[in-house]
Amino acid sequence: MSTTYLQAIREGLWEEMERDPNVFLLGEDIGIYGGAFKLTEGFFAHFGEKRVVDTPISEAAIAGAAIGAGLMGLRPVAEMQFADFISCGFDQIVNFAAKCRYRWNAPVPIVVRAPSGGGIHGGPFHSQNPEMWFVKTPGLKVVAPATAYDAKGLIKSAIRDNDPVIFLEHKGLYRRIKEDIPAGDYTVSIGKAKVVREGKDLTIVTYGAMVWVALEAADKLADEGASVEVVDLRTLLPLDRDTVCESVKKTSKVLLLHEDTRTAGIAGELAVSITESVFEYLDGPIVRVTAPDTPVPYSPPLEDAFLPNAGKVLEKARWLLSY
Repeated sequence: MSTTYLQAIREGLWEEMERDPNVFLLGEDIGIYGGAFKLTEGFFAHFGEKRVVDTPISEAAIAGAAIGAGLMGLRPVAEMQFADFISCGFDQIVNFAAKCRYRWNAPVPIVVRAPSGGGIHGGPFHSQNPEMWFVKTPGLKVVAPATAYDAKGLIKSAIRDNDPVIFLEHKGLYRRIKEDIPAGDYTVSIGKAKVVREGKDLTIVTYGAMVWVALEAADKLADEGASVEVVDLRTLLPLDRDTVCESVKKTSKVLLLHEDTRTAGIAGELAVSITESVFEYLDGPIVRVTAPDTPVPYSPPLEDAFLPNAGKVLEKARWLLSY
């Protein structure tokens, strides 16, 4: 039976809580209500109030409590109801959790789940992609799965990791993406990108919901005779530059795609890494397709104009292929 992206994360959480009694959940409305997106529905009844903790509306408190519990040997999974609200717990995450290993070799095995991304007409405070706030922070790991298989495997790896992990879940994928995934226990390694489509003429590097945009564009370009390779980063910190560069060496042309806004997005970091490592293989300029440097619009037509889509990718890809 096909499993949705949301169900895959749910299964990963459930299995890890069954496997390890030190794993517990905390967040706003995750218990009796079952979470804003119903991802934790039924957890409270099964695992009880000590392992599924409804918190006050205070992301700083959620992050601080999770860090304290992690330092005491537990493995908390803290939910930010929307990724945008993680800013209220920013100090706890970047100035404490991220630095404990460096300062006094103390593991902080916490996962911060952050439902992110646009396409749901949520407006500027419920639609952001805040990944680069954390990719800039040494000591953190930042994960952004695109598929149900990866979502389950990566949430399990994140929970088992001894350092803090920001786990970005794209809200637009929750119920839209389905696939058959193994019934048994499995994990996906943090820090490893994946080539999700082989090609020889052009590489598209992306992650999260934009993987599906890239694949849609690649299908249309295939009809036009172009062979496009799609690389799903899966993890943004640590960043798998080797897989990206190997793909660029093969195709000699690269398009960088992300839903995040343009300035200081991951595309900039990737562009420099490609230039430093495989510049001599390039047969054209590095191009990028991103959201513009504005807040996410609330108006559906404006949000549609704001978000990258297959049409925008096709326009840039055709130009680069003909360069």
